[in-house]
Amino acid sequence: MTLFSRWVGRGKSQLEPTTTETTYRTPEDVSMNNEKAEDSGKATTPVEDASSTYSREAATAKDPTLNPGVLTFEEDVAGGMGRHLGVFSCTMLIVGRIIGTGIFSTPSSILSSVGSVGASLMLWVLGFVLSFCGLFVWLEYGTMFPRSGGEKVYLEAVYKKPKFLATVIFAMNAILLGFTASGCIVFANNILISAGHAADRWVVRGIALGVIFFVTLLHGLTPRLGVAVMNGLSVFKIVILLVIVITGWVVLSGKTHIQNPHANFHNAFAGSSHSSNDYATATFKVLNAYAGWSNVNYVLNDVKNPVRTLKIAGPLGLGICAVLYLLANVAYFAAATKDQIKKSGVTVASLFFGNVFGTKAQKALSVFVALSALGNVITVTFAASRVNQELAKEGVPLPFGNKFWASNWPTGKSPLPGLIIHLIPSVIVIIAPPPSIVYPFILDVEGYPQQIINFFIILGLFWLRWKKPNAIRPFKVWWPLAIFFLAAAVFLMIAPFLRPANGVGDTPPLPYYLYCLVGIGIMLLGIVYWGVWRIVLPKIFGYELIPRKEVLQDGTVVTMFSRSKVV
Repeated sequence: MTLFSRWVGRGKSQLEPTTTETTYRTPEDVSMNNEKAEDSGKATTPVEDASSTYSREAATAKDPTLNPGVLTFEEDVAGGMGRHLGVFSCTMLIVGRIIGTGIFSTPSSILSSVGSVGASLMLWVLGFVLSFCGLFVWLEYGTMFPRSGGEKVYLEAVYKKPKFLATVIFAMNAILLGFTASGCIVFANNILISAGHAADRWVVRGIALGVIFFVTLLHGLTPRLGVAVMNGLSVFKIVILLVIVITGWVVLSGKTHIQNPHANFHNAFAGSSHSSNDYATATFKVLNAYAGWSNVNYVLNDVKNPVRTLKIAGPLGLGICAVLYLLANVAYFAAATKDQIKKSGVTVASLFFGNVFGTKAQKALSVFVALSALGNVITVTFAASRVNQELAKEGVPLPFGNKFWASNWPTGKSPLPGLIIHLIPSVIVIIAPPPSIVYPFILDVEGYPQQIINFFIILGLFWLRWKKPNAIRPFKVWWPLAIFFLAAAVFLMIAPFLRPANGVGDTPPLPYYLYCLVGIGIMLLGIVYWGVWRIVLPKIFGYELIPRKEVLQDGTVVTMFSRSKVV
């Protein structure tokens, strides 16, 4: 079997492998293929020559032992639409993921946790610094391994033994906690506010369910339209935040009816909490609001010139969001009192416009916030489906077989099965307990396991620097930034277990430490799942798992396992 093996024979069915023997096309084959496509006038997925593709993962080219997972780079990037995302789309992919529900919805809960305006603003600055530290770490990994999957790939590159353990633990977290229910709920709440309709529990759930099903079909059946809508809504979000920021400047100038707009900034740290638990919980929410700086890492198989694009789009996208976030928080605090913001729940942006412009403007902004939340759901879903597809391609056992979940059925261009994997937990969370309880709990549960993953990612970076000092690294993070990010991850893993100042946390009647236990429990469930798959069942039934590679019609390569009887 050759090293390069992207394009192989075609079969009759999207899910039916044509062969288990892979080949690669020479540059001459590629040229002839492109010429034929141009002559016929048909749009085809561009095929890159082997040497060009190979040079884009120079780390594994120099040292094959670095290859993460079972699939080679050439096998992993095969199939789908090919590389179609440029710098603009990738920047908007980050902006669209970061700006969504966080900046419009969580400032109130963050202020409630830490108790003061000054402490709240400092946490937003800390979130910005931590996010940039994390971004630079992920840039080093992403430029070394420019393939889709994000943390899945990086954990596999470092923690190779026991085999598939890191993959399954990550899969359990990504599938069970990779939902977008919070964005759907915020969309529903804001649409109801704009319509002047009471936010009845089941009405909110019904609208939220409609959103997640719409987004699933959008990406699954019309992938190019999905990307276009994603980019358009990301630009729209920037415009919304610019309006808030400029309005905040006008308020601070004293030219509106807002009385004493500087009041919250006098003695800004008065009332600050002294509980580390409060700060840890609030930091999770801030980091969740910044979450998305690694979004391009999840879809690198779809990115043109991935190494260069990642190095540009990452800092640019996060930088745009960080500046807008800080200025938007200042605007909020200029236009409302602390008590008003604390009581605003998940509609703090609506409170802002209501105070400044009145009820009509408040309803109009609610529509804008709803569209922003929709854009966030669209962006998160796009990336999550690619991660789910990568997990299926790697051989993680899923119901109904991996070939279906790894496929680009039915269009041959977009992973609708991967979107369905994302859809299921989102639906479950949407129809769970009341949104007023679920929303903050979701933010906490999503944040805690990610800190555990971050901890092991940073340790893996140090290990690779020590064991593979000569590996090709197109980007290298500065050591102090990585150490600072590691220290923050350790703090955020420990502090939530310390009793908060109010004794109950921010998700009563649920215990304040419950979200930590749920997050840890999900990761432990991954260990159990791996143990049953790799150890218990083979031992009971007397077989061993033999990996093999199969190729679907669109060129997607999937790892499958045969059960060989142990004699």
